[in-house]
Amino acid sequence: MKQFHPLIFLSLLILQLSRISLNISQAEDWPQWLGNQRDGIWRETGLIQSFPADGLTPVWRTKIGGGYSSPAVANGRVFVMDRIKHDPELKKGQFLHPDQPPQNANFVRRLLPGAERILCLEEDTGRILWSQEYDCSYRSVAIYAIGPRATPTVDGNHVYTLGAEGDLFCLETETGQAVWHRNVRDDYRVETPEWGFAAHPLIDGDRIICMVGGKGTTVVAFNKLTGKEIWRNGDAPQPGYCAPMIYQLGGKRQLVVWDSDHLRGLNPKTGAAYWQVEIKPAFSMSIGAPQQEGNRLFVMGYSRVSAMVQVAVDGNSATVIWRGDTKRGVGGVFNTAVIRDGHIYAGGQGGRYMCVRLEDGERQWSTFEPSTGERPASWANVFTVPNGGLYWLFNDLGEVMIAEMSPQEFRAISKTQLIEPTHHVGNRTVVWSHPALANRRIFIRNDNEILCYNVGDTK
Repeated sequence: MKQFHPLIFLSLLILQLSRISLNISQAEDWPQWLGNQRDGIWRETGLIQSFPADGLTPVWRTKIGGGYSSPAVANGRVFVMDRIKHDPELKKGQFLHPDQPPQNANFVRRLLPGAERILCLEEDTGRILWSQEYDCSYRSVAIYAIGPRATPTVDGNHVYTLGAEGDLFCLETETGQAVWHRNVRDDYRVETPEWGFAAHPLIDGDRIICMVGGKGTTVVAFNKLTGKEIWRNGDAPQPGYCAPMIYQLGGKRQLVVWDSDHLRGLNPKTGAAYWQVEIKPAFSMSIGAPQQEGNRLFVMGYSRVSAMVQVAVDGNSATVIWRGDTKRGVGGVFNTAVIRDGHIYAGGQGGRYMCVRLEDGERQWSTFEPSTGERPASWANVFTVPNGGLYWLFNDLGEVMIAEMSPQEFRAISKTQLIEPTHHVGNRTVVWSHPALANRRIFIRNDNEILCYNVGDTK
């Protein structure tokens, strides 16, 4: 019998341990909206390249209430918000209009009693570890009043949440105990936006930055440990629905916010303004986050609004390079665009998925394949998530597609159903919550449950 040399054994052991260490280092949490770096990129390796013919089997599923709030995953825990104790038909509350309510149901507000809830689940099992519930009557447009909008943000031992009516909480991640709470709607005497407070707060240093609205308070920074105001800025009629972002622009670290009227660059420490340009989406529907390429920013919103903005070399001014229209650019509504190699990839109006040239907005191709399959549909949406050389495309029918994309073509590789859509809008039933993608798993919710799927490649 051949003897196994101990040095060979030791070398193989070190190699195996290094592989294990590499795999661990490449796993990543998803502690806030759009992930660890707030850019929507899934940086993990070792994922499956196609789906089984019979689909994926959930690792676990846990019943929850309604809402658009995406999950956040950090330190072995999943945080998500929902709505309970309310009229599921959304029809029994009194009208909140001084005269006759609008004919268009998309603008009819009702007072809808109920409660919002913050849940903490065990990542491996879906078991609920704690919950924090509070009374919350909705004043927003009734047909969309299914639950909270904003994704929880985990920062160290604290998780921060923003409810649809402006309830801003700082909680201990371990116990769910409230460290502080304030209601920004009441504190700043602003009206609830038509579709609720929805802009995901941003943690930056010792600050939590929120879109609030109102005279002088469009955006407000609070001390993240006490909830006390640090600075305020802006006079937009409405805060919009777009999350604040931090980018390096013109040699300066800038806070970029898009409200109902303007795209602006601010000093994140003081709130002082560097620049602003007028970009007004219809009905204040600024939603998708501005995307950076060098000193340029791309934005898109409703209806068919898109623009490329150039920030000056010194960072103190900005100009619009081009504006989109029905033939130029891409006017996505609920999704955030992705910029790769001088091109923009995003879901546009009616679910038309597009590739657009960054330089001038010229469209390279369009397809309905990742959204509805073949034809436009009202509010059809696709979330784009780059992973290495591939893209994971999550549509509002609860499906996910793995695809290759370039300026020359769109090529679908594999597709499967993850979750059933539950939210009834017009003549469609949809799910509008962005999934969390952490530790080679997908965490996705509708208005009835949250599911976890393992998508690590076991080969």
